Amino acid sequence: MRLHALLCSAKQFRDVFDFGGREIAHWFPGHMAKGLKQMKANLRNVDCIIEIHDARIPLSGRNPLFQESLHIRPHLLVLNKMDIADLSNKQNVLKQLAKQGVKNVVFTDCLRQKDENVKKVVPMVTELIKSSSRFHRTEDSNYCLMVIGVPNVGKSSLINAIRRMNLKKGKASRVGGEPGITRAVLTKIQVCERPLVYLLDTPGVLPPRIENIETGMKLALCGTILDHLVGEDVIADYLLYTLNRLEKFSYVDKYELEEPSDDIQHILKRIAVKLGKTQRVKAITGVGEVTLTVPNYTAAAYDFIRAFRKGELGRVMMD
Repeated sequence: MRLHALLCSAKQFRDVFDFGGREIAHWFPGHMAKGLKQMKANLRNVDCIIEIHDARIPLSGRNPLFQESLHIRPHLLVLNKMDIADLSNKQNVLKQLAKQGVKNVVFTDCLRQKDENVKKVVPMVTELIKSSSRFHRTEDSNYCLMVIGVPNVGKSSLINAIRRMNLKKGKASRVGGEPGITRAVLTKIQVCERPLVYLLDTPGVLPPRIENIETGMKLALCGTILDHLVGEDVIADYLLYTLNRLEKFSYVDKYELEEPSDDIQHILKRIAVKLGKTQRVKAITGVGEVTLTVPNYTAAAYDFIRAFRKGELGRVMMD
């Protein structure tokens, strides 16, 4: 990989990504007011807010309405998927979050069977609750937590991980690889016996308006927005741009390329050929209609994007 970096030191990659003059309001959906309304309605019974976000974009894409609407309760930010995030700049990220008023942060890998950081969540939130006013819930001996975040960052996985760690029980909340698995605020889910702790799972809620296209692309790349709404070809091109900008050239070895490239069509063609992802199409020529076998660029883009999301293209921090 060091050889790839040396080979690319004199290579010119894109300094900026061309979004083709797209209007952000029509490109990224931000229509999840119902979910936020449900959360507000449940706040009366909540002692602490656990906000979960993708550790690869710790600063980008967090819903500002969470801070505006839910800040009246103690708050813990869980940055999940730390196993595929480049944490070499972790301290600077924590400083940036502190400037935004976020002081309680923990990095997790909720899919790992025994993540030591997941063990810290219940003690951290109970300490936060004890050091703040509980208002009308003073007499209650149990704690109720609400888990919030944008889609597909691991909210349900966190609930299941905490439950598995503390109660030694299996899944209590549905988990999926696509955004939108949890569609409504659920009933209380017990996750701990001593102290008695319940969690409320919630649907992923995007901001009503993504602040800029760059942020929207980071969210799309991390899978918080359905791929077809943006386009696999655009997401794959932004991924290539991002990997080259960060000098992350693992894709060269994974797909057995000769060298890194800034040409997404070239990359996708090579991926399609390597993986045997081709399709037969009919074309009209001078001798009549013929059937050709051509690379399936959409299937190749899909594989490229999924490889990134699984961490197969190296650890990345996009903020």
